[in-house]
Amino acid sequence: MNSSFASDDNLLSFTRSLPGDHGRTVLNLVFHAAELFSGMEEQVRATEARAQSVCKSATERAQLAEKRLEVAEKARFEVINEADRKLQDASKALMNAEARIAAAEDKVTALEFRAQSAEALLREARQELLLVEEAIRERLLSEKPPTA
Repeated sequence: MNSSFASDDNLLSFTRSLPGDHGRTVLNLVFHAAELFSGMEEQVRATEARAQSVCKSATERAQLAEKRLEVAEKARFEVINEADRKLQDASKALMNAEARIAAAEDKVTALEFRAQSAEALLREARQELLLVEEAIRERLLSEKPPTA
């Protein structure tokens, strides 16, 4: 129990009183009981006020936590969407790069074939040039008068 109820002031003496004092004793007991109840009511009001204050504070903290959670969820959603957009952009860029690489490889292959073809034509042209040179030398040598 509360310390105010355990004090010596709250203890009553239940000794036999004179018959004329019964009314006064009862009245004193009623006043004393009223004081006790008044003190108890005051403690109950103070406890209720503290409980309401604690509840209000807890409610405010819960509301603040909910707002923070909403902000965090919104930020998380935005981060996920941004990451998804960047991933899609990177995927498109990769596909474009792969297509450009494949096109470049095709061009290189075509150029290699053209180079091989040009080399073959060059060999043929050299061969023909050698034949023309040889034919010219034979004719020129055979048409020249012999020198002594």
